[in-house]
Amino acid sequence: MLTDNHMDAVFQALAHESRRRMLDLVKASPGIGVGALAGEFDVSRIAVMKHLRVLEDAGLVTSEKDGRTRRLYFNAVPIQMIHDRWTTEYSAYWSSSLTQLKYAAEARANQDKKKRDKS
Repeated sequence: MLTDNHMDAVFQALAHESRRRMLDLVKASPGIGVGALAGEFDVSRIAVMKHLRVLEDAGLVTSEKDGRTRRLYFNAVPIQMIHDRWTTEYSAYWSSSLTQLKYAAEARANQDKKKRDKS
């Protein structure tokens, strides 16, 4: 179960634009090295390392040593756990049904508008 403190850490990690970009890069290139990741930013390697620490503390990034290189991997589990906390099979059903109703109403409105435009 996701504790409130862990959830706070995930939200804090996701709150910063640079950390979200880091997650995007790590997700797109599993196993990317810290040096390669740092090269994508116009800040010092130390600043990148501080951001990575926040992401790792939140469980969003895992790393493993490969010789002198530290390889990074994205971990979506904390985000999925937060999603699961506020959604259920019922909310998924109703949101899907409401989306279908919205599309049907918009299609009907477009049909009615075309009929009026022809008149």
